[in-house]
Amino acid sequence: MHLANDPAAPATPEWVLTLSCPDRPGIVHAVSGVIAGLGGNITESQQFGSPVTGRFYMRVQVALPGTPDDGADALRDALARVVAEFDLTWDLDRVGRAVPTVIMVSKEAHCLNDLLFRQRAGDLPLDVVAVVGNHPDLAGLATFYGVPFHHVPVTRDTKPEAEAELLRIVESTGAELVVLARYMQILSDELCVRLAGHVINIHHSFLPSFKGARPYHQAFERGVKLIGATSHYVTGDLDEGPIIEQEVERVDHTRNPAELVALGQDVERRTLARAVRWHAEHRVLLDGLRTVVFR
Repeated sequence: MHLANDPAAPATPEWVLTLSCPDRPGIVHAVSGVIAGLGGNITESQQFGSPVTGRFYMRVQVALPGTPDDGADALRDALARVVAEFDLTWDLDRVGRAVPTVIMVSKEAHCLNDLLFRQRAGDLPLDVVAVVGNHPDLAGLATFYGVPFHHVPVTRDTKPEAEAELLRIVESTGAELVVLARYMQILSDELCVRLAGHVINIHHSFLPSFKGARPYHQAFERGVKLIGATSHYVTGDLDEGPIIEQEVERVDHTRNPAELVALGQDVERRTLARAVRWHAEHRVLLDGLRTVVFR
């Protein structure tokens, strides 16, 4: 006999189901009915109907009886009965599964160090399979955390070859997520399309203000009272992809550009870490040019 809080008791496999479809009555009833019919227990549920796109979004965590494979297969089979009825687009994953991730960097270390530290501490459900840098400066940091580092230099003439090498690394490692942790290169439209919805960037500004290079200096010149950071999915439109998370820091006229940069770096790493966590936990769903974030 095992007590409910006995750590030796076998854990019931838990899964996260995300779905979207045209909004209409009966969706929640149908999905929860499928889960109940399998003897599953919903442990977390969030939903949203978008008035902009007319679509319905839902995230459900569910504990399923049986072995992990049996429970997941049974849920997949049962969902097939309602997919056609509601035109569902859906995804199912194991709660807490470490998402294979490639991190791309240039020379600044603060975001990379923060992500690798959080992964090692067990605070991010990531498996960082590679760090790719267009400069070799952060190779030692990657090595310290035991992550392979790939130096892939980029020039205007070699960009196609460099992006082909990046894709080779992504495919050979089985990476499902690419994080631009202050990677100071613009990805081509072709690469953005190829990896759509799977590349997260941190922009050192509170978008849509101060796009492009040197945003803290732009902010200083405008005398802003708030600086911030924006984490978003990457698209072919520079710094205009769907926003996942933003954060700000209040400043005043006494701050010089160097101080704004230092303050901003702390905001950047926190903002990026939250966006990456929410993506890895399947809490972010795309709604056209916007995101639905189930925190």
